[in-house]
Amino acid sequence: MVTIPTVTLSDGTTFPELGFGTYKLRDAEGVDAIVSAIDSGYRLLDSAVNYENEAEVGEAVRRSGIRDELIVTTKVPGRDHGAQKTRRSAEASLQRLGLERIDLYLIHWPNPSQGAWLDTYREMLRLRDEGLVGSVGVSNFTAAMLTRLIDETGVAPVVNQVEMHPYFPQQSLREFHAAHGIRTESWSPLARRSELLGEQVVTDIAAAHGVTPTQAVLRWHTQLGSTPIPKSADPARQIENADVFGFTLAGDEVAALSGLERGRLWDGDPDTHEEM
Repeated sequence: MVTIPTVTLSDGTTFPELGFGTYKLRDAEGVDAIVSAIDSGYRLLDSAVNYENEAEVGEAVRRSGIRDELIVTTKVPGRDHGAQKTRRSAEASLQRLGLERIDLYLIHWPNPSQGAWLDTYREMLRLRDEGLVGSVGVSNFTAAMLTRLIDETGVAPVVNQVEMHPYFPQQSLREFHAAHGIRTESWSPLARRSELLGEQVVTDIAAAHGVTPTQAVLRWHTQLGSTPIPKSADPARQIENADVFGFTLAGDEVAALSGLERGRLWDGDPDTHEEM
């Protein structure tokens, strides 16, 4: 079992520096994989309505026997934007999870053409005040969107979960987050379906530290102040992914990995992408 360090979010929540992604982990095999991750030391579990696995996440949490140690995340889908729909969505998520509280509740995508993410966020804050939600955050928001959200509600999200990897280091957005007390969380931290882990700079840095390319990249995330959420159903790989805090990348190594920047890898521009 690996011990994952924590940081404190702006609302006082103790938050792991590395979490576990559950995308596509479904059915009995998915439950087993999530239980294995918890047994390996993960305490932050990332899910979403659109992953269609909230029931599996909830079952794994119950099997773990350590509910109070875990942060369970789920997300409001685009089709549920708006105050009344958001409340119904949260209640449905709680029912599928079989839990009394969503520990971290995120807006999955802003879907700007709908123009309802502010109402959604306000309702999430009300759910927080009622105790149905622990922490409130967002996903895939730009600095401009975050600025408007903060200006109009007076409450900064504790987390913004965004695409981030050495091909897309998100430096300016991370700087905005740091200035406003927002924790960066990285989805697709290993740039899935890309050649990232075979890049010479990645393999050279990994070899210099006696670690795998995956571990080198995940350590890059944590040293930049972002919480990556890698996914694996393999118990040995789960431990490998979490075991990244026993070495430190030098400043020039962090810079070299960031120097791989080429931009987004998928059609995920928050100003135009719509996901229901």
